[in-house]
Amino acid sequence: MACNRRRNARCLRAALAVFRRAIRVFVAKAVSPVPRLAMLGVTGNTPGTIVIKSFFFIVRIVVAWFALFLVIALCFNALGSHNPAPVFFVGCIAMVFVITGAFSHMRRVRLIVGRIDEGTLGNRQRRQIEMPFEAGEAFDLLDAAIRELPRTEHVESFRDSLQVRARVKRPDTYGRHMLGAFDPSRWMGHMRNQILATVTPGDGIGSVTLICEPESGAWSDWFRVDDGTNLENAEAITRAITRRVAERRRNETKANAQTATEKELTVAKLSLLHAQVEPHFLYNTLASAQYLTRSNPAQADEMLGHLITYLRRSLPSVDDTLSMLGDELERARAYLEILKLRMGTRLGLQIDVPEALRITPLPPMMLQTLVENAIKHGLEPKPAGGTVWIFARRDDDTIAITVADDGQGFGDASGGTGIGLKNVRERLRLMYDGEASLAVVANVPAGVAATITVPVSTRPASTGIIA
Repeated sequence: MACNRRRNARCLRAALAVFRRAIRVFVAKAVSPVPRLAMLGVTGNTPGTIVIKSFFFIVRIVVAWFALFLVIALCFNALGSHNPAPVFFVGCIAMVFVITGAFSHMRRVRLIVGRIDEGTLGNRQRRQIEMPFEAGEAFDLLDAAIRELPRTEHVESFRDSLQVRARVKRPDTYGRHMLGAFDPSRWMGHMRNQILATVTPGDGIGSVTLICEPESGAWSDWFRVDDGTNLENAEAITRAITRRVAERRRNETKANAQTATEKELTVAKLSLLHAQVEPHFLYNTLASAQYLTRSNPAQADEMLGHLITYLRRSLPSVDDTLSMLGDELERARAYLEILKLRMGTRLGLQIDVPEALRITPLPPMMLQTLVENAIKHGLEPKPAGGTVWIFARRDDDTIAITVADDGQGFGDASGGTGIGLKNVRERLRLMYDGEASLAVVANVPAGVAATITVPVSTRPASTGIIA
């Protein structure tokens, strides 16, 4: 009996000596790997570096299991067991499966990301992802990416704290192991992974912190590997987020392109409408002038003079998107003077525009449209005719230009389609980005007043509208 105890004690002391030497070698190599690699001329992720990192990774797991079985052997010895052979045999079998599992883990990690380093070999993965969205939008995108992860069993979303927690079932990467529950890699901890993701609000961005780890405690990392499943989850979520961000950008670009196309179509419609309106007035005026040359040559000459003024004010705007209130006013005056020759005393005209406001930038033909509306739908249908007023006033940062008449007003049908006023509103929206407006109200005691309000010292945006 005494001989057996002394023999067991000698075996344990020899095992402890081997363990101490292994620990000293492991610590010496782990503390100063960089100088050794530098002396060897090995840098980066070269084959030599991969071999050394793989060696350290396997040694760490082997040392942990060796220490575990050594403690078990000491416990058996303390309990009076004098035969360490069963513990030794089980330890050897376990070491075989532990080492092969570590090799499989390293190979799979390299297949997933194409490299082996301390970050990729670990069971716990952390990612920092910057998303160019506000925190709420970034949270929704992150939550959707995690929910679509394969084998996700339970997801908890906390929108107020911008956190997402999830449990993910770990797949059998190489099929069901023949040892089942006797597989040493299944002895430590659970066979599930977990995900914790948080969004930190920033200045127009959302910073995502993503953690993928086993459901067991950190101590289990010394004894088992996850076959790269957490690395796979981290990479999959990162790819999903990247894809969703790119898809969002593509949709925004497509929407902007569609808006630009719609804008161009609107511009084309406005230009076509203008091309239809101007010749109509021109033909009517020339026909009237031709008639007056036979009955009243002096009046015909006056009408042609006003027509020349009208055309002179109109032609320069063909290649320009901007005009000035003064130029538009002169064109409207020439137009109304021509109509006065046709309508006689049925048409009166009053203009009150301060000289300082005549340099106000204004889209061409916009004032003309309001004047034409006042004539066609207000005064021409009225047997007694009436008066057209044009005046402008400045109010703080805006300038209001009003065309009013005392014609039929809204109460009587005038045959109008409203397309002219719709035209004006659309042009104001396109050229001033919503900062200008058109208001049409009933005039007192009769008629209609239309007011264009534009910002001071703001030139309209170029839209390519040909006036």
